[in-house]
Amino acid sequence: MERRDFLRAAGPVAVAGLAGCLGGGSADTDYDVGMSAKAYRPVRIAVEPGTTVRWLNTSKQGHSVTAYEDEIPDEADYFASGGFDTEQAARDNWGSSSGGTMYEGDDFTHTFEELGEYPYFCIPHERAGMVGTVFVTENPEASTNSE
Repeated sequence: MERRDFLRAAGPVAVAGLAGCLGGGSADTDYDVGMSAKAYRPVRIAVEPGTTVRWLNTSKQGHSVTAYEDEIPDEADYFASGGFDTEQAARDNWGSSSGGTMYEGDDFTHTFEELGEYPYFCIPHERAGMVGTVFVTENPEASTNSE
């Protein structure tokens, strides 16, 4: 069975529990979080420390992956598509040629080292509710995940 077919059949909870285990593979078919018109799929994933999460823009709209800087763990590295060091820099540069815009088929990865919750959002679709969370825990299978 193809990975994408498995994920579709297994549902969001299974995807959330497996998110950190699915890396590696062919481009455009392996990703942990996809992007629809105005939502991340799944909305919440749980991974172990040291896991690299891959977001893939699976829609025709431009998106971003932008951490809420004040809400991630204090020791954690900030993350945003476009490689910005702060949330404000990501917001200020949205829409420019180097603004972190992810077009259809573009991806972004980040490795999560510190335990905790990492809420993030899409700059142009934040008001529409395009937000997500990566939960880094020693036991992702036992974490409650919701779509």
